[in-house]
Amino acid sequence: MEQIRLNKYLSQQGICSRREADRRIEAGEVTVDGRIATMGEKITGKEQICYCGKPVKGPDGKTFPEPVLLVVYKPCGVVCTASHKDRAPNVVDMVGYSTRIYPVGRLDKDSEGLLLMTNQGDLANKIIHAGNLHEKEYLVTVDRPFTKDFIRNMGQGVELKDLGERTRPCTVEPWGERTFRIVLTQGLNRQIRRMCETLGFSVVSLKRVRIMNIGLGKLKPGDYRTATPEELNLLWESLKQDKSKSGTKDLL
Repeated sequence: MEQIRLNKYLSQQGICSRREADRRIEAGEVTVDGRIATMGEKITGKEQICYCGKPVKGPDGKTFPEPVLLVVYKPCGVVCTASHKDRAPNVVDMVGYSTRIYPVGRLDKDSEGLLLMTNQGDLANKIIHAGNLHEKEYLVTVDRPFTKDFIRNMGQGVELKDLGERTRPCTVEPWGERTFRIVLTQGLNRQIRRMCETLGFSVVSLKRVRIMNIGLGKLKPGDYRTATPEELNLLWESLKQDKSKSGTKDLL
């Protein structure tokens, strides 16, 4: 009988991403037939598997969860987690979807805008994989009027000394006296805020309006919608091109 890695199985079941599964396995929170699972373990899916104390419905029922991809407008003050440890509203509770879903990547608590949520671990990993250079677009307002030099320096890349990295060149356009549009192909921790701070500015508001081909559209804070078939087709086509361009097998 064919075996698959436990983290992949949990991802296919819509429980969590592979990364999150690895964290839970390492923490001893996943069991297989009553014993604590080990990192890299392979299973058939016929085992009795528990995740954080709850049984995982396996393929014995011959069904997997219906694939879900939601387009969500995360408001400021909401965290991108299913946990309550931050003592702040979390996006999973906010959406309250009938199927277990989780965020694709992160959006800071103090930021707002587009967040994708899914129950497809492989899809989530492919979207957030930094090497694929996927575009993410933001509208950012800073605390005072900026200059042409600021726009040029942001676009050329900024040395973030505390992270020991220089940001990739990116598209930056003025959108008003204190607001600009920026398109990134990487996702360093609080990257835009750090870039602005390095150049002597503070971010007043930050809204993500697009991830790859999916835009925020007319959604209002707290609202969500299901991705359209057209959006999904174009998204998967882009992800397939990532793989063909690399010339290597997908490691996810």
